[in-house]
Amino acid sequence: MSACPLSLVAPATGITMRFGDVPDPVFAGGELGQGVALDPLEASLYAPCDGEVVQCARTGHALSLRTEQGIEVLLHLGLDTVELQGEGIELLVEVGQWVKAGDELCRFDPELLAERARSLITPLVVTDAAGWQLEHVVDTASGRVERGEPLMRLVAVESSEAADLAEPMGAWRERTISLALENGLHARPAARLRAIVQRHAVEMRLLYAAAEANATSVSALMNLGLSAGSRVVLQARGEAAEAALDSVVLLLTTPEGVQPVADVAAPSVPSAEVDEGEIAGLVASPGLAIGKPVVLSLPLPEVPYDGRGEALEREALEGALQRVGETLESAREQAVQRGRNTEAEIIEAHLAWLEDPGLSDAARARIEAGRGGGQAWREALDEEAERLRATGNALLAGRVADLHDLQRHVMAEFAESDAAPAFDLSEGTILLADDLSPSQFVDLLEYAPAGLCLKGGGVTSHVAILARSRGIPCLVAMGDALDGVKGEPAVLDAHAGRLETAPDETRLATVRRMLADEAERRAAERAEATAPAVTRDGRSIEVAANIGNSDEAYLAAESGADGIGLMRSEFLFLGRDSAPDEAEQRREYQTSLAALGGKPVIIRTLDIGADKQLAYLRLPEVPNPALGVRGVRLWHDQPQLLDTQLRALLGVEPLSALHIMLPMVSEAGEVAWVRERLETLATQLGVVERPRLGAMVEVPSAALCAASLAETADFLSIGTNDLTQYALAMDREDPHLAGRADVLHPGVLRLIKATLEGAAGRCPVGVCGAAAGDPLAAALLVAMGVDELSVEPARVAAVKAGIRRLDAASLAREVPALLAMPNAESVRRRLAERHSDAATATSDSTTTISERTSS
Repeated sequence: MSACPLSLVAPATGITMRFGDVPDPVFAGGELGQGVALDPLEASLYAPCDGEVVQCARTGHALSLRTEQGIEVLLHLGLDTVELQGEGIELLVEVGQWVKAGDELCRFDPELLAERARSLITPLVVTDAAGWQLEHVVDTASGRVERGEPLMRLVAVESSEAADLAEPMGAWRERTISLALENGLHARPAARLRAIVQRHAVEMRLLYAAAEANATSVSALMNLGLSAGSRVVLQARGEAAEAALDSVVLLLTTPEGVQPVADVAAPSVPSAEVDEGEIAGLVASPGLAIGKPVVLSLPLPEVPYDGRGEALEREALEGALQRVGETLESAREQAVQRGRNTEAEIIEAHLAWLEDPGLSDAARARIEAGRGGGQAWREALDEEAERLRATGNALLAGRVADLHDLQRHVMAEFAESDAAPAFDLSEGTILLADDLSPSQFVDLLEYAPAGLCLKGGGVTSHVAILARSRGIPCLVAMGDALDGVKGEPAVLDAHAGRLETAPDETRLATVRRMLADEAERRAAERAEATAPAVTRDGRSIEVAANIGNSDEAYLAAESGADGIGLMRSEFLFLGRDSAPDEAEQRREYQTSLAALGGKPVIIRTLDIGADKQLAYLRLPEVPNPALGVRGVRLWHDQPQLLDTQLRALLGVEPLSALHIMLPMVSEAGEVAWVRERLETLATQLGVVERPRLGAMVEVPSAALCAASLAETADFLSIGTNDLTQYALAMDREDPHLAGRADVLHPGVLRLIKATLEGAAGRCPVGVCGAAAGDPLAAALLVAMGVDELSVEPARVAAVKAGIRRLDAASLAREVPALLAMPNAESVRRRLAERHSDAATATSDSTTTISERTSS
């Protein structure tokens, strides 16, 4: 005999609305479940059924009931009311209490909520109704209901039918983490999270406070409002649930970290005070420029407001989304091929948003209301943009330009005319605009703008990131003061955060001279990039490049690198469902060797563990993964991975150019064991020549035992990032310690000194960590005796130029005093003073170094 139907009644007198029209993707998209929403017309909420109170939000804005049948119902007062932190809301029940339908659950101040919350719309959601089917009793599209009037009915499903309806995903697996992303869960990491879920074909949801988001919705993820330090529950189910959770945990607990120079958010304006003829802004991309200001007019495409019928417009929208997606994917692939990884990453985030079910559903709802496809998409994205602005989070508000980018792309598919934007640009202008989308910025690059000034935007926006990556000076958040700028030559000082609208001839002449000196310096560095780097006292230093794949190997060769100091082979293994086979690995390694034309190429064997995990390689969970099975330690548990990689490496030509480097070595015996494996495999393959085998110095024991290590290894390379972490006991993934985990700490420097002394006369020592690209640290490393520095390809020319200006012997005499200093700050301060003195002396003795360089 089937169970009796269960009725859910209106929790208040109010106006009902269709669930899909709730202006919140978490509810509208059905991620939490199905139900009814209403705009209450009274100041209390009442129980919609009999049940036990099983959850009450700390802020009082949400609570859940569980009926005798096991059905769970969520009542959520208003939207974004969690931000009120309970103000204006009084809960009248507590967890564990049994209530009857019609009992008063909470009271609230409707005026306060109407003023300070995004909406009073209150969803009633059936979140868990296994074995029951939901039926609506009232017309939820629009209409008034009285408190206690039936809204929905749940009907029991026969067991066989229930089995058919159940999702064969298995039990939920759960992890709780603390978010380490300094800027919160914004568009790009949200897109990566979504991609992980899709790749593993699992269902995943994130729970934070009283909110829940389905991981397939980028908008829902962003609207959780997660910030650094937020405690988040991850739940996943499906065959690959554990692997998916591993990947997502890695993503969300790994800080975005110290980014390349081009991708570091610049400091904001130092002062709001400006002189006459100046407009202040936030520095999004530093630099200096002179140019004629040009105002950009970038209206949205004109699209039909009314639709031709729901079926036609839905089909038209689907086609437009597909075509735009194909265009974006093509642009992403081209960016990857050209080594523009920042652009590729941003486009990937746009692709994820384009496929966001919340945005698509919002547009379809408007098509149902009679809108044309283009207009429906416009309204859906306008609403989402307003939601992002309303969060008060500067980073999320900075993503509004990305939404407008997608808006423009899709609306262009419905455009009634092909009218081009009303502007005429010449090379070297300073562009003024309300805001720009990333694709608009890329399109404008063909005009070679000198600089960019935006009324809106932020220093973390994607346009800001792109401007930094291209070296284009950019100020943002300048406001309406830009409206009065005339078409006269202006100076954009994106170091001080100023647009000088009426510079006199003296100022213009000064800036032109500074720009000419800077251009001459950079050109001179690029012209000499392929030449050897020799210090002023006659020491030759190799400057190699760090790369992640063979495409970057060509960039390294073009940059003038003396070789590859670190190829991170793990990037071949990441982001896939199985390990690359021998043939695929060999092709990638061979391409990298070919790109360098016989120069040495150091390929690091698979470095997995701690901050890098493989979905298909389950490592045991340990309290501190940084101290667990990682790097060379992995090979004892996974010897087949090592053998496959070594065979692939032994298959490249010429082997004389190949250097194999082992990560996370703690003692000489580990190198000896791998060398034995290498010899065995080479004999089996009939390979006569042997590549050089080296070890990374990343842990204190390797540094302190460098003498024995150098007897076994052919070369050593100091990984300063991990060596600093282990020496100072400061997790490199902890954003709160990032400023203190400095390689110039005297303790770390003493370990580097021990490495160099132990290896002296036995084997060369290089540095492939971030310190090699730090001008102050690099100079000290060379003075201490390092033979090679390996940096990002874009830094090769500048690092070589810095070495040529260095008197290593003179600095070496100060090393004992520097190692005796109390902390990293004092060491860095002394090196900065010395660097400034040396630059001034060089400027006095030459005519090619500008005042700006010496400062």
